Amino acid sequence: MTEGIALTKTGRVIEIHIDRAHKKNSLTADMYRAMTEALADASRREEIDVVLVAGKGEIFCAGNDLQDFLAGPEGGAAAFAFVGALASFDKPIVAAVQGMAVGIGTTMLFHCDLVYAAPGTRLLMPFVSLGLPPEAGSSLFAPAVLGYAKAAALLMLGEPLDVEDAERAGLITSIVPADDLLAHARAKAAALAAQPATALAVTRRLMKPDPAVLAARIEQESRLFRELMQSADAKEAFTAFVEKRKPMFNKGRK
Repeated sequence: MTEGIALTKTGRVIEIHIDRAHKKNSLTADMYRAMTEALADASRREEIDVVLVAGKGEIFCAGNDLQDFLAGPEGGAAAFAFVGALASFDKPIVAAVQGMAVGIGTTMLFHCDLVYAAPGTRLLMPFVSLGLPPEAGSSLFAPAVLGYAKAAALLMLGEPLDVEDAERAGLITSIVPADDLLAHARAKAAALAAQPATALAVTRRLMKPDPAVLAARIEQESRLFRELMQSADAKEAFTAFVEKRKPMFNKGRK
């Protein structure tokens, strides 16, 4: 148990609940580490077949806690470790999403097998607006799942993706009434856990992207992310966010 992350076990399913509603379920380094360890533990345990990820309160996940992220390199390192754990996880992941899913709140969904969302949910990946490139393999997944033009609006302009468009594209499995969302996701996780384990694992591997290609893209994104974190644009974007003003980017560069 880590502050902001609650773990529960139901049958053969481990549930990871992002439990920091007063901060819109934004993620700290400690929370990333707790989720990374939870995935590692679930992978090791033979009695666990499925992981379910959910967020407490009205918002699934608002992305990084920027104050924590800017406090030192630990935040970035913990986030990248979590991304690696997600990409290499060897069992099905189910997600229950409501309200807003920002940054990693959206990019983690590309690594989930079944994603259920409440009406009104919006997905947002404002990386470029923060002077940064995409992460978690989203530069590979988003065009493949959504089509290039829709992915460009989402990634390059930072435009939100509503739940209906996400469902039509196939990023969201189905839209579920908010009051039934967690129960529905739990039922689907239990149904996955009841499937023949070997056939399920093999099918999942066949459906996923080439692991080497995905790992290479995540590494490329992570390297560029670290580089651009030091750029003038990123520093201005983060400063403007903290100061609650519109950023003023240097447009005089060649």
